[in-house]
Amino acid sequence: MTNFIPIFPLELVVFPGEKVNLHIFEERYKQLISECNREKKNFGIPPVLQSRIADNGTLVEITKIVKQYHDGRMDITIRGVSIYRVLEVIHSVPAKLYSGAIVKHLQNEDNNSRQTQTVIDNIRELHQMLNVKKSFDKPDAVLKSYDIAHHAGLSLQEEYELLCLLREDQRIEYLRRYLKKMIPVAAGLENLKKKIQLNGHFKELKGFDFNSGKL
Repeated sequence: MTNFIPIFPLELVVFPGEKVNLHIFEERYKQLISECNREKKNFGIPPVLQSRIADNGTLVEITKIVKQYHDGRMDITIRGVSIYRVLEVIHSVPAKLYSGAIVKHLQNEDNNSRQTQTVIDNIRELHQMLNVKKSFDKPDAVLKSYDIAHHAGLSLQEEYELLCLLREDQRIEYLRRYLKKMIPVAAGLENLKKKIQLNGHFKELKGFDFNSGKL
């Protein structure tokens, strides 16, 4: 299915099901949010990568206007709904301050992956190495890639690459490979931190034995 949607380009990837808090202060987006909230319409957030609007984005819904300021600014909560592909950006929409796009809505295959628990455990291992305390807010048995992706420390580009994968097993495999690469890096940083912290302490080290050629 294709249709026109208002768009709010941001340096941000929103995953389906994810809740995000935004502060709205630009006039064009105050208009967009006010209209979408009043008319119960969804809008799109296409990620901006290297000053360019990405081809894929996320359709989002407004779940709550948390606060409205006297000058029209707003604090809002949105939730990711589904993924779309941009067919054409409409930079100037008649009588509107914001832009829009003609989009094709993409089907997302929510198949299971046997690697999900391994990925969850690896993220917890990474958090422990980095001394980060975070909760997934759901039991492990129901967690999906979209629930855990923002906990893995992906770059914006990597989050976008994950967004473009339309099968759950593909997304879990992407996270598994990323963590396989990053955990040794984090372990190295932890060892470096320990070495730096030891600098200036009294060190208990064995001297080299010239007779045996060993420490």
